[in-house]
Amino acid sequence: MKTFEPKIISALKDYNGKKLTNDIIAGIIVAIIALPLSIALAIASGVSPERGLYTAIVAGFVISLLGGSRVNISGPTAAFATIVAGIVATYEMSGLVIATIMAGIILVIMGLCKFGVLIKYIPHTITTGFTSGIALTIVIGQIKDFFGLTFPDGTQAVETMEKLTAVCKSFSTFNYQSLIVGIIALAILIIWPKINKKIPGSLIAVVAGVIIVKFTGLNVNTIGDLHNISASVPTFSVPEIKFSMIGKLISPAFTIAILAGIESLLSCVVSDGMIHDKHNSNTELIAQGVGNICSGLFGGIPATGAIARTAANVKNGGRTPVSGIVHAVTLLLVLVVLMPYAKWIPMPVIAAILFMVAYNMSEWREFRDICKTAPKSDISVLILTFVLTVVFDLVVAIEIGMLLAAILFIKRMADVTKVRTWETIEDRVTDDQGRLKRIPERTQVFEFDGPMFFANSDIISSLDVKDGIKVMILRMRCIPSIDISALHALTSVYEHCKEKGIEVIFSHVNKQPKKVMKKAGFWDMVGDEGFAKNIDTALSKAEKIVKNS
Repeated sequence: MKTFEPKIISALKDYNGKKLTNDIIAGIIVAIIALPLSIALAIASGVSPERGLYTAIVAGFVISLLGGSRVNISGPTAAFATIVAGIVATYEMSGLVIATIMAGIILVIMGLCKFGVLIKYIPHTITTGFTSGIALTIVIGQIKDFFGLTFPDGTQAVETMEKLTAVCKSFSTFNYQSLIVGIIALAILIIWPKINKKIPGSLIAVVAGVIIVKFTGLNVNTIGDLHNISASVPTFSVPEIKFSMIGKLISPAFTIAILAGIESLLSCVVSDGMIHDKHNSNTELIAQGVGNICSGLFGGIPATGAIARTAANVKNGGRTPVSGIVHAVTLLLVLVVLMPYAKWIPMPVIAAILFMVAYNMSEWREFRDICKTAPKSDISVLILTFVLTVVFDLVVAIEIGMLLAAILFIKRMADVTKVRTWETIEDRVTDDQGRLKRIPERTQVFEFDGPMFFANSDIISSLDVKDGIKVMILRMRCIPSIDISALHALTSVYEHCKEKGIEVIFSHVNKQPKKVMKKAGFWDMVGDEGFAKNIDTALSKAEKIVKNS
């Protein structure tokens, strides 16, 4: 599979009118779904509503054109909302643009370096933990608008815990009229899919909310009350880049890139199962990178593959990247024609939509199942990542979560590695298959089981060699790998045995340990005669050594 091979090339080889019709229908339906979501996610990210549409239009078009999946739909997603809001609050929109472009460059490099397969090494507990954490942060961030709360002037409410504190202090200011509108919108979002699955409930909720507020005169904040809305098309603009800003934004840019890679490739995996196809992960990363660069240059926010919109695309007949392109073009037309009317959308409706987004992405069932069935170490990683995402931010959560997961994995691997001395019964021994083998006198056999590395190299140094032993056999058949720390310990044991006049024979050394031994010069130090193909050969060599001593 080539590093960069857009799916649209192969998809158009046997293209026909029927496929075009299906793609157009699917693209329009997905655009209808993406319209209120893009606006809501932009507001949740702390930017103006139209920037969500800019992202869906520009990034959605570019990624569909260049992507490694036939049906992946990209745009703004809830996963980015918290981190984007933090960047905007600290560095303003110019900082977000730079961070988005940097993340795009990182994604392109990841794709060119064929890092697509490495995404699978991020533990499921971490992705579940931060996804659930993001969902909770979205809910906390929307309580203000859902209940119509009023924060005192000068209230600092950027971080999640600051928002929660402000909500608690200001809850007495709640507006029952906002709550009524929010509850109605939430009820529509829950009930409508059971009535009609073709028309998205979010669109119905928006229309109903506008009608209720517009014609009843309820005192409810709308988008137009809080944001200036532009119906202009995205325009190209290169930000002023300062090296000092790059240094400050490198960490969030990496987080955006990693998160975009994870989300987009997960979306590709889901869609592969739905259409029985196989995506090109490296091509997808490159496309996501170019899409984010373009999104930043045209005033958008970070984008990635959206699993729900991708699934809707497939279910409505989309089978090629053309549907994603149609989705972007449709949103562009909507931006120009209907965007001025978006100012009528009530904020409680936006909050209700984001509540449902949070619920759908929360993976609470998966969270519950992991807590019920997984080992304690996995549960600790899950909960720690979740808590850190909510209390601090996604950057801290991923960094510490990965560190803890790595430490626990190392401990687990160290714990499973064992060494045993073959038990003698009148100078005979049973091997692991129950067969009896005769051990020559003044010979001791140690058998290792598991990888040997820095975390368990001490078991090599602590081998209990009996007095009067002439030959020591180290059976390495069950050692799949060894690192330089373990080899250093092995070298010390070998040198100590040589000083005491004990011959050491290594039995059944596997490919990777043999390679490490030869590269480090250990093989030459011992000599070919110190290695045996199997345990029978090693025991025979030991018998000859003892007889000749």
